[in-house]
Amino acid sequence: MNELLYGVAYYDEYMPYERLQKDMEMMRAANINVIRIAESTWASEEPENGVFNFTHVERALRAAQAAGISVIVGTPTYAVPPWLAAEHPEIIAVTPRGQGKYGARQNMDITSPAYRFHAERVIRRLMECVQKYPNVIGFQLDNETKHYNTCGPNVQKRFVAYLREKFGTVEALNAAFGFNYWSNRIDCWENVPDVTGTINWSFAAEFSKFQRTLVDEYLAWQAAIVREYERADQFITQNFDYEWRGYSYGVQPDVNHKTAARCLTVAGCDIYHPTQDKLTGKEIAVCGALCRSLKNDNYLVLESQAQGHVNWTPYEGQMRLHAFSHVASGANSVMYWHWHSIHNSFETYWKGLLSHDLQPNAPYREACTIGADFKRLSGKLVNLKKKNRVAMLVSNEALTSLNLFRLPDGKTFYNDVVRWLFDALYEMNVECDMLFPEDENFGDYDVLLVPALYTAPRALLERIKAFATAGGELVATFKTAFSDENLKVYPETQPAVLSECFGIAYDEFTVPENVGVTGEALPAGPASVWMELVRPEGASVLAHYNHKFWGEYAAVTENAFGSGHATYLATMTTPECLKAVLERVLKRAGVWGVEQQAQFPLIIKSGVNQAGKNVRFYFNYSGEDAAQAYLHADGTELLGGEAVRNGDTLRFEPWGFKIIEEA
Repeated sequence: MNELLYGVAYYDEYMPYERLQKDMEMMRAANINVIRIAESTWASEEPENGVFNFTHVERALRAAQAAGISVIVGTPTYAVPPWLAAEHPEIIAVTPRGQGKYGARQNMDITSPAYRFHAERVIRRLMECVQKYPNVIGFQLDNETKHYNTCGPNVQKRFVAYLREKFGTVEALNAAFGFNYWSNRIDCWENVPDVTGTINWSFAAEFSKFQRTLVDEYLAWQAAIVREYERADQFITQNFDYEWRGYSYGVQPDVNHKTAARCLTVAGCDIYHPTQDKLTGKEIAVCGALCRSLKNDNYLVLESQAQGHVNWTPYEGQMRLHAFSHVASGANSVMYWHWHSIHNSFETYWKGLLSHDLQPNAPYREACTIGADFKRLSGKLVNLKKKNRVAMLVSNEALTSLNLFRLPDGKTFYNDVVRWLFDALYEMNVECDMLFPEDENFGDYDVLLVPALYTAPRALLERIKAFATAGGELVATFKTAFSDENLKVYPETQPAVLSECFGIAYDEFTVPENVGVTGEALPAGPASVWMELVRPEGASVLAHYNHKFWGEYAAVTENAFGSGHATYLATMTTPECLKAVLERVLKRAGVWGVEQQAQFPLIIKSGVNQAGKNVRFYFNYSGEDAAQAYLHADGTELLGGEAVRNGDTLRFEPWGFKIIEEA
């Protein structure tokens, strides 16, 4: 990228009256320099089978070109037209709940030959149409793609072929999944049962893994088509989304983003988060770290909110804070869903930058200031590089396993453990990258956090062990290293493979009820969710359980191992206790620095710009005025142009921020 992209999704097809030129004028006034088009309107682009009409697409392209606005064109495959569902009802996915019905988006079987035929045809015709426009800078494949839980007969057949290729024989499959249990033993490939009725979570987890490979293949298939038309100066991206809890929360259960991103030029994502008094920046940070780590490079935020849900109307200053927080995490774009608020149907109350009256409003006026600053500061902030010393290992397989073998409270899941660790680091002003089991660069980091890695092949556990041996600081939580890659419990001392590394062992676990965590070096507080009754076997005990009958067991331990250390959290502690544990680890790793003199809601992020200069972002995630000593080298505050010296007091309005480029 040679500039920061600031933009919106725009659908001329949705407008209640003719206003294309007016919209372009308003966008240019706000220094919006890119729009996303086309991905949501297949039925307009192909209103009848084989009859194509790209009028609205070309109108938008010509108007944007005249206004000097770039365009990202999306393939319109995530929402099928009614005629296609009527002619080929088999394209609507069969899920565990039965045959789906037409109506919602993203309800198709992405493996269906009929769907693929028509999807390829409309992609090719769209590419032929748009490639004559020089302002098309890139392409978005589909939209927030997932497998949509497709599991019909054709998918089951493909799954059996996948199992046959992976295991070779039914005997190997039976052994890997423990199919002797309850007479599930399979005698031949033809008798592999429909997985949706299984009580064997190894079998179910493998099917989830297989479903994720369908997304990899589907996106790679689309990318190959688009590349036939792509110019050398264009990119291919995808707007990955995250586990949704009314907002973006964490690792996406239905897609392995790491493997799915291999076909992309640049990673992209959609990040939504609470606002008003619930705005913390945590979702921007965790989802940004997940996306940045896919290619270890800058990424695109293709959707975020301007107003969003009815309860997300932002306070003054919050949109600016959002935008620059994305940039500080390594994003090269901030784009809103969407330009205007839709006047009908499902997303009527998912408000865009403009409200339903389509007139300039408070969000638009704030967007004008963001666009002006993006334009003025692009040379300082585009392609910002980050080099963090702390990483967290995340795993789709571990997520699946804890969705199947649920924690007893029924409300704590894998991403809750991820966020327990990540949010503590965030509040301590420690920036963090994400690692995936496919990554080989564990050694690039000084600290490795491993949340609830319930299922992992022995080779991955050995790599984690080697990280500590080589001098790294390893931190793992309960529910780590319990089962192999087939969700079959390791028949050895727990945590399997890592017992010696952590200097502990356990063979009992329970739910903490009226159990505390106490230790001389850590704040006391309750244990929650889960507790493993850990026996130290060489490890130092940082905290025991405060309980009449469980008091002999360790809740938190640390162990010198090889040239490094391994810390184990056998239960979920309070955030204060966790932060005290992490502080010990970070100080031992030499990661504890000046940033830790500030605490949430004052958040500090850093990066290196194209001139090789450090850029420091100081964010006030608070509705109150704030002050903070400037902790870094002398430089210039980019928003106002003032010189800033180390030790100067930075003053912040509510939701305010400063950006300092070091001299």
